[in-house]
Amino acid sequence: MVQEFIIAGFPGFQDRFSRNTIFGTLLTIYIFILLGNLLIIMIFLQDKELHVPMYILISNLALVDIIISSTTIPNMLSLFRSGSISLSLPSCFMQMFFYGAMTTAESLLLGLMAYDRYVAICKPLHYYTITSNSLVLKQIVCCWLCVLIIMIIPVTFTFKLHFCGPNIVLHCFCDNSAVLKLACSNTTPNTYVVLSIGLLVMIGPLIYILFSYTRIIISVLHISSSEGRLKAFSTCGSHLLVLLVFFLVGAGVYIANRVPSTSVDVRILASLIQNVTPPLLNPIIYCWRTKDIQDSIRKVLKINKILPNKY
Repeated sequence: MVQEFIIAGFPGFQDRFSRNTIFGTLLTIYIFILLGNLLIIMIFLQDKELHVPMYILISNLALVDIIISSTTIPNMLSLFRSGSISLSLPSCFMQMFFYGAMTTAESLLLGLMAYDRYVAICKPLHYYTITSNSLVLKQIVCCWLCVLIIMIIPVTFTFKLHFCGPNIVLHCFCDNSAVLKLACSNTTPNTYVVLSIGLLVMIGPLIYILFSYTRIIISVLHISSSEGRLKAFSTCGSHLLVLLVFFLVGAGVYIANRVPSTSVDVRILASLIQNVTPPLLNPIIYCWRTKDIQDSIRKVLKINKILPNKY
């Protein structure tokens, strides 16, 4: 029986130059992911004016992005540095569990953020009676508990399979679909379970988000002044961009895995892009599009005497 998995990385890019190029690029991206998301969390913790439902959700999204990238990227850096790495079966399944759980958590958090924007725009006078910091924190706790419970199911199904060799995973990390291909036993039930849960956690929140934004658009179109409509749409701009990045990248990975003619390298690259793109772009989008976060960054920099008061 297999005692460990060998993570092989890109089959078509095993030469030292390609590995060093990927290593340098990935290391740079990982540093920016950590800096950007830690900045969001630090600003939220230091500025009490941001302690409102929307920014509680944004800071939790930043935390999820840090965990997603830190679950896989350090191992990938070691992989591209040395050419291959080995992971014990428990380590591989733990990586699989946390990566799936955090991706699911991000999907559910985006659904909660859509609900927050719906209440803020469609029922602005009742916003603070419908939602509150304590309610949002309870929703976030429920979200985390749900994803942990949901992800136990596919990982348990995969863990019960027999792996008798080969043990080389053609991927950059312990991806569920790549590990299933190495099983010696029947994987049909696992495939259906993984597909069902994947569609549930992606399409379920997406349907709710589309419903929420349909109501938002209808509500905004009833605003008489063009300035009021523009202001209402601008409050959703950051969230819409984050949604597009997350779901379009996810759809691209799904399509790449379902097209028979897609090469292994392209499928691995698609998963790698899904791994790093949302955590990298989310803090950039929020810092670029959200005036409150920009003002808070300036305030914190002035307090710490990093930025002169005239700015």
